[in-house]
Amino acid sequence: MGLEGSVVIITGAAIGIGYAAAERLAERGARVVIADRSGAHEAAERLAARDFQVTGIALDVSSTEQVSAAVQATESLHGRIDVLVNNAGIYSTLEPKPFEQLTAQEWRAVFDVNVIGVFLMCQAVLPAFQRSGAGRIVNISSGVAFKGNPWMAHYVASKGAVISLTRALATELGRYQILVNSVAPGFTLSDGVHRNPTLVDGVREPSLRNRVLARDMVPADLVGAIEFFAGAQSAFITGQTLVVDGGAYFH
Repeated sequence: MGLEGSVVIITGAAIGIGYAAAERLAERGARVVIADRSGAHEAAERLAARDFQVTGIALDVSSTEQVSAAVQATESLHGRIDVLVNNAGIYSTLEPKPFEQLTAQEWRAVFDVNVIGVFLMCQAVLPAFQRSGAGRIVNISSGVAFKGNPWMAHYVASKGAVISLTRALATELGRYQILVNSVAPGFTLSDGVHRNPTLVDGVREPSLRNRVLARDMVPADLVGAIEFFAGAQSAFITGQTLVVDGGAYFH
């Protein structure tokens, strides 16, 4: 399963890590669908202007109806789906706060996108994978699930759920030759993160201090791992989580 000609859906890919992944996979010859709540068409146009096969679809991953429509539109356009990258998530807009100050509404908002959104996308692409007899799912989790970072308990819990879901789906979907793996980034200076100075000020310095490779992490640092799990070299790997954080956590 090489990437040349493969059909890839990447959620939350209008900016940041998702956009970097879309660019890399398109460079490798994949036909990429950028699915995002806003900016998907504009992001796709930028890459299509470089003669890449990229299209954009507006999508809120927490909506069952929109997820179904996006998957159907992708199949109608390309005739198949080979790879799903679940990148959409709520993080950069969050305000760090103590556990006792979080509300149930804040928990539900994070889980609706970070967990339910992953579930809905995986469920929606399953029939396409079953028809083709293979498929790849790459879930973007986070190193915080292993480190238990403070002040964002709802986010940490959501990414722990993504890792557990990755393992459960790998076990259940292996009979269909569907491989399910996860990439767990460290603190990444993405476009969205830069828009939240409070988050940058609170997390950047501790992240640099705890890394073996003491430099800022950027979206380009993630794309190699995503490409690996999407491509032929990982053909006998499933249920795994690869931590990419410059050596802050040894997993």
